Amino acid sequence: MKQHIIAYFFVLIPFLGLSQQETAEVSGRVTGRDGTPIELVNVALTGSAEGAVTDKQGYYSIELPAKDNLELNFTFVGYQNKRIKLDLEPGEKKELNVTLELSSTLLPEMVIEDKRTRRSTISAIDPKSTKRIPTMNSSVESLVKTMPGVSSQNELSNQYSVRGGNYDENLIYVNDIRIYRPFLVRSGRQEGLSFLNSDLVSSILFSAGGFDAKYGDKMSSVLDITYKNPTEFGASADMSLLGGSFHVEGINDTKNLSYLLGIRQKSNQYILNTLQTEGQYQPSFTDVQGMLRYDLNEQWDFSFLGNVSRNIYRFIPENRTTDFGTFRRALRLQIFFDGKEEDRFLNYMGGVTASYKPFEGMKLKFITSAYHSNENVNYDVEGEYWIGKLGTGLGQEEFGEVIEKEGVGRYLNHARNYLDVDVFSAEHKGSFRTPKHQMEWGVHYQQETVNDEMKEWSLLDSAGYTLPYPSYNIGGENISQHPLEMQRVLTADNSVTSNRFNGYFQDTWNIPSDSARMSLTAGLRASYWDFNNEFLLSPRATFSYKPMWQNDVLFRFSTGYYYQPPFYKEMRNIRGDLNHDIRSQKSIHFVLGSDWNFRAFGRPFKFVSEVFYKHLENLIPYEIDNVRIRYYADRQSRGYSTGIDLKVNGEFVEGVESWASLSVMQTRENLENDFYTVKYNEAGEEITGATQDQEVTYTEQKSIGYRPRPTDQRVNFSMFFQDYLPKNPTYKMNLRLLYGTGLPVNIPGTKDYKNDIRLPSYRRVDIGFSKQIVGQQTDLPAGNFLNNFKSMWVSLEVFNLLDLKNTISYFWVTDVNNRRLAVPNYLTPRRINLKLNIEI
Repeated sequence: MKQHIIAYFFVLIPFLGLSQQETAEVSGRVTGRDGTPIELVNVALTGSAEGAVTDKQGYYSIELPAKDNLELNFTFVGYQNKRIKLDLEPGEKKELNVTLELSSTLLPEMVIEDKRTRRSTISAIDPKSTKRIPTMNSSVESLVKTMPGVSSQNELSNQYSVRGGNYDENLIYVNDIRIYRPFLVRSGRQEGLSFLNSDLVSSILFSAGGFDAKYGDKMSSVLDITYKNPTEFGASADMSLLGGSFHVEGINDTKNLSYLLGIRQKSNQYILNTLQTEGQYQPSFTDVQGMLRYDLNEQWDFSFLGNVSRNIYRFIPENRTTDFGTFRRALRLQIFFDGKEEDRFLNYMGGVTASYKPFEGMKLKFITSAYHSNENVNYDVEGEYWIGKLGTGLGQEEFGEVIEKEGVGRYLNHARNYLDVDVFSAEHKGSFRTPKHQMEWGVHYQQETVNDEMKEWSLLDSAGYTLPYPSYNIGGENISQHPLEMQRVLTADNSVTSNRFNGYFQDTWNIPSDSARMSLTAGLRASYWDFNNEFLLSPRATFSYKPMWQNDVLFRFSTGYYYQPPFYKEMRNIRGDLNHDIRSQKSIHFVLGSDWNFRAFGRPFKFVSEVFYKHLENLIPYEIDNVRIRYYADRQSRGYSTGIDLKVNGEFVEGVESWASLSVMQTRENLENDFYTVKYNEAGEEITGATQDQEVTYTEQKSIGYRPRPTDQRVNFSMFFQDYLPKNPTYKMNLRLLYGTGLPVNIPGTKDYKNDIRLPSYRRVDIGFSKQIVGQQTDLPAGNFLNNFKSMWVSLEVFNLLDLKNTISYFWVTDVNNRRLAVPNYLTPRRINLKLNIEI
């Protein structure tokens, strides 16, 4: 009964304040001086977040308050801004066609427009940039990684962390449907394709924290994707050494049925063959997505979004050679392998949406979706390794050669992991707009079923001894009486079904004032999970203030409670057991930001800054190995994350937009009951390893206290830069630069989780050179076959331009004395890629 009352409350409360809507509609077309339609022009009402974007034919439509002295802005990089005064009557439908004048050399395919909704923490990213940014994945996530507050240290993976959170703390939506990432993936080599197909995307919205109550229950960020609503036929194809993609879109003659289809095939074998471990890499990643939309009438429309993905990763390792250490103590690790790994990830998703507009200003949505994931990870890999000391004497014959054996051993890794996940959800969302308010609400039900079978262990044998070994038995008799001990054993046979209920209501007020433009968005989110009978309330609010200064500056403050109820991975501890008493993690956000539009060198720029503090409670500690997150579900901690994010973007080169982001951050946690024992001798001195034979007089319990979290990346800098030849803009250059200080690492097997060593800094530069064969900047003779294409580009990309060695993790080897050596696992070296992009 309590659940029904909560659901009815969220459905009915928005209607309590309904009144006669006083709005008008303005629509028209935006063209250049030559009559060519201009796509992606930003049409916005001054002093409000109300806005629209023109389609491929330059058409737009926007609903505005019906009153006098409105100002409508038309903006697009490379064109002069146009402002038009309007007086609108209630119910009026006004046609307004606009012509924009060029302000500089225009490169329409390369424009990245910052459409940041200034009164919230949401920022917009131009999806066209995914076609230009030089990365191995050409994905939406590749652009997100250049945003302030976002960090990533793995070019093979689409995962990212935001302001000290891990990969599992990020929300992703496509057309209001929640998207899930694979659960058993251990490394970027296995990950394959991201769900997000950049060929189908029309809008990308991202927030690094302080987001509204309408977004779900995660602690770090939200990525809100909207797929295209086609208005005409179109198609595109991409081909490269890493695979290819194809998409087609269109609409029927009566303009009420549209379709969208994308197919992708990727094989990163070309990249994986450059890694340290040599062998037979056989990856194959395939993805098919489609969307249908049917407009029944002016009030009702229906859409279906479906996805099928098949990611297969096969690998037969052969050998590996890695040099590491220092100049004084240089070492070489050589491993010879036997065995193989074979992983399979199958994912299916389908969602149906019905939208209803009973009258102007009211929108109602009803969404049902289902998700199924079948994941298998199987491997038996045996390795024999030798550790040798290298000669370091310059000019000597032995320089760089092994001069002394320092260790020899063997290990065996085994896994038979099977996971089935089914998620069903049903949801209602609605919105109602008046001249002074924008109300939004929603109720959501979700059922999830997880079946997990996991058998994973490692056996390490060094110099004839199996590790870990019973120390009292080395060299002794009756060795066979002692059972074989595994270094790491993980087993699970779990089946869990649970139900979740949540809802929200929020309202946005435009606060009238003669001295400033102000708005307040406040909302409340409620959730209930029957696995642990936990009921949560999450209030959230954002206030924006734009003083009437000569400089275009806006200030913004956001705060709120962000609970993250555990999904299956967080419920399972390091041994594979479930914690039935687990509680939701909690983060309280405080975000203070400013947004300044200015002009420099006669061109537009924007500078955005945000200072944040996140108070963290009921945290579930974890460790990260490559992209695999392993939770200590039977432990808890508290902590914090604080820092500052800065971003400047604009026309560093006239006519095209670039940006640079800088983040400085610290995140730490304090585990509960993290006490350890300190021993003292008679003189009151601490007994350490060098004095462990001394007699213990007394002991003392001490706490480790706050220590860095696994995502504590102190400094992160990223840049996306575009340029072209001034006299021939068909030749273009795109550069992406990433730098991040090293992440903390915990030594496996230690029990204090100090994370007291760090990986080296991540440094990477990717560059792409493009030539436009067909497009607005080219002039082909009449009758040329290439005139059948809308656009054609040929690109040469250089990944890891400086050929820097980046470390993603450590491979730990052990000698008979149980001393551990950290051998770096390097990421990809320099690689060249050729790419062809065609649009019809």
